[in-house]
Amino acid sequence: MRGYWVMFDRVKMFGIEIDRLTMDQAVAQLLDWIGEQEYHCRYVVTPNVDHIVKLQNNEAFRIVYKDAEMVVVDGKPVLWASRLLNKLLPETVPGSDLCPALFEAARARGKLRVFLLGAADGVADRAATAIQERWPWVEICGTYSPPMGFSASSPANEVALEKINAARPDVLVIGLGAPKQEIWVHAMRDQLNVKVALCVGATIDFLAGEKIRAPHWIRKIGLEWLHRALSEPRRLLLRYMHDAWVFPWLVIREWLSK
Repeated sequence: MRGYWVMFDRVKMFGIEIDRLTMDQAVAQLLDWIGEQEYHCRYVVTPNVDHIVKLQNNEAFRIVYKDAEMVVVDGKPVLWASRLLNKLLPETVPGSDLCPALFEAARARGKLRVFLLGAADGVADRAATAIQERWPWVEICGTYSPPMGFSASSPANEVALEKINAARPDVLVIGLGAPKQEIWVHAMRDQLNVKVALCVGATIDFLAGEKIRAPHWIRKIGLEWLHRALSEPRRLLLRYMHDAWVFPWLVIREWLSK
């Protein structure tokens, strides 16, 4: 069951609950959690089309979503589906925009401690440099790029926990890819000395300049997924084309279920 303290207005779609939050509202809630004295890991997930497709046949992933303290929509197609289905989510809150928005809003606090977990060797360190140049009040208190095959049961997990807990960050930014990052933080949430964990995919790569996000106009018309697929065709093209075929059928099924 999701955290009992969360009082957001939610809508149910595709078998999960999504919080009806704007970017400003999501950032304000995160800052409230960060301002608390207790280190209780509240994690955030950001469903996009790929997540929705994976959730249909992945029970472990669905449990992760059920227990998440905040679920904010990432991706125009899911937003448009909410409107077609009369669920009326207000706007997208992509993870790759949520991190910069949180860093910017933290200026008023004077300091924000952040740990970066994920991305390839050296990428998180470059992201740390870029973050601290752009947002000098954000302190990157640690980075760790785990080896291939990383999971809650791998030997590297103890290394990750030791590094993160020694740093005691306000925010843990996780870029391990879905559903690995979400399943990992769900399994480890009671062992993590962090206040907020953000499951945000390629965000560390974007912040480091390792990968380039789609231009704003492409994001606005809902084709960022296509830009990413064409940017990394060997890794993403078949997956995203599969999602583009399956997702409309899921929308139709959701519509008929009404």
